[in-house]
Amino acid sequence: MTPAELSRTVLSAVRRAVEAGELQLSGPVPDRVVVRRPPRPGCGDYATNVALQLAPLTGAPPPAVADVIRGHLTALPGIARVDVAHPGFLNITLEGESYGALVDLVRAQGPRYGIGSHHAPAPEQAPAPTGEAPTGEARADTLAAALDRLRRATGITPPDRRPHPVRQTADELLRTLGPDATAWALLRPPAEDAPRTDPAEHLAQRESNPLFRVRYAHARARALLRNAHDLGIAPGAAEDLRHPAEAELLGLIADFPRTVEAAARHGAPDRLARHLEHTADAFLRFHDTCPALPKGDEKPSAVHGNRLALADAAGTVLANGLTLLGISAPRHL
Repeated sequence: MTPAELSRTVLSAVRRAVEAGELQLSGPVPDRVVVRRPPRPGCGDYATNVALQLAPLTGAPPPAVADVIRGHLTALPGIARVDVAHPGFLNITLEGESYGALVDLVRAQGPRYGIGSHHAPAPEQAPAPTGEAPTGEARADTLAAALDRLRRATGITPPDRRPHPVRQTADELLRTLGPDATAWALLRPPAEDAPRTDPAEHLAQRESNPLFRVRYAHARARALLRNAHDLGIAPGAAEDLRHPAEAELLGLIADFPRTVEAAARHGAPDRLARHLEHTADAFLRFHDTCPALPKGDEKPSAVHGNRLALADAAGTVLANGLTLLGISAPRHL
């Protein structure tokens, strides 16, 4: 279940409560509900403040509104558990089957996962940018190209942004950084911040370099699939993924489409870059704590197949995000 699907599920619970007369609103039911990853482990898979949003319309305290919604939400498919937390948040835990369906969806859609418009071409197949003419300022042109990719991917027209310029020309940056590191250096900071363009920072092949971590995580995900193929192990059904490292990675994979849409809506590809960093870091933790391949004399099991499917989905998200930023996603580093 993606965040967008969960948002619709929460709205369905709200409407059921209203139709049953358990919630009496002085205004209309909202069109959308925000669901987010909770800030701390142990608070479910997602949290929503819908009860705080509705409380002023009911005259009841937020915890009471949350408790009413909780009763209807737990009866809906895909929801394993719902807890009410102060001052009225709903912490939602999804059923394992929902995560399995998410991984299946990502693997089925491949390069189209995270693209909001079903009629938009996949990023790597899209025509050349058709936005504003180049300005000659390296960062403005790089940002305009990224926003054009986001527009074609989502169908959302991003607002115009006036980024902090860089001293170097595009040719100078390409000579010192190359195209991938140039795009990352100019898009990773928020538009109003001055970007850093030191080659020692952006070309370093070590964990301190965020771009290296993102591309390395993608390459590791693809290497797992290659090694599994050589061992005769195929990705499985992505069931029973409940280790904290697995759940963290699953949540970030589920959040990817929402992040892409937010990056387009706000004209902020830096949001997408940060999400890729978080996904890469979560994948590397998963990689180290939840082996997807048998070790030594260990025999392959369903757990390995399930984790391989998750690794495949993570690699897809990292590749799609890098492509939207105009950065290559090599399978070997």
